[in-house]
Amino acid sequence: MTGPTPRMRQYSDADLPRLSRTFTAWIADAGRCGYDHVGEVPHRIYENLRGRPVQELVQLWEADGEIVGLAVNLRFGTAFDVFTAPALRGGAAEAEMLRAAYETTAAWMDRTGSAEPYVLTDVFDCDTTRIGLLTGLGFTRFRTWDDVTVRDLAQPTARPITEPVTPEGFVLRTARPGDAEQLAQARNSAFDADWTGELYRSAVMTRPGYDPEREIVAESPDGRIAAFTVYWLDHRNRVGHLEPVGTHRDFHRRGLARAVLLTAMHRMRTAGMATVTVNHNAENQPARRLYAGLGFRREHRTYGFRRPRPDPPSA
Repeated sequence: MTGPTPRMRQYSDADLPRLSRTFTAWIADAGRCGYDHVGEVPHRIYENLRGRPVQELVQLWEADGEIVGLAVNLRFGTAFDVFTAPALRGGAAEAEMLRAAYETTAAWMDRTGSAEPYVLTDVFDCDTTRIGLLTGLGFTRFRTWDDVTVRDLAQPTARPITEPVTPEGFVLRTARPGDAEQLAQARNSAFDADWTGELYRSAVMTRPGYDPEREIVAESPDGRIAAFTVYWLDHRNRVGHLEPVGTHRDFHRRGLARAVLLTAMHRMRTAGMATVTVNHNAENQPARRLYAGLGFRREHRTYGFRRPRPDPPSA
């Protein structure tokens, strides 16, 4: 691609609709490898960066009035993501985006007092272009991160989606604005996280991209949220996505994660999705069994890459 050098600026909430349209166009042009699902964009910006200054940690690059790059920095306190327009893949512009994200994340690790020695990122196993750039920038592969799985939803060839079943007294429903405290507690139990109800409300439920109608929950007889998932829709590419998926530890082994997933899958198919995807930690055997039992198959894996943090500036 020739033309002006992309210019970086801070992200704002108002950018999400245009960014989402851009992201789905990139996927339509180049395929999913290297991009993941468009639903990951608001999830990583708002849920992963909870309580942090999104405007400073999310960067956009533009050229000729078009978005050509996105970086989400300091995910999980140590990692970054970079997504680049297909026409810029493998070139100097993508390398510069990766360098900027590495430096931004490292600087914020210094500001937050992180003791972690490395800056991390991940890459699809099929994305040889990104792997080459990361290697050239001094990153090394250190782990297999996620299994990226897919399931067909299109009739008549798709495996049937069974009806969800819950134990007596449990109710499947969509989330409500008043669920923030219970949703926070369920996430804390499922993921060892540190949500509060007010943080979940302010960082996720009131942010662009979130719709309580797309968060499916299993409510226990005593009113607690026992399991949950959020489903995302890419109407252009007809692909649904599930992120996150979790069960409160007090309610394990009751089929509740399966029930919320089946509910979401029925809704996605009704919305016109032809396939659905979900990612999970490659070492998480219960998750692997759950998704395999629902007809998901592994399509890709993601690899973790890391680079040592730069030495702090001398006094």
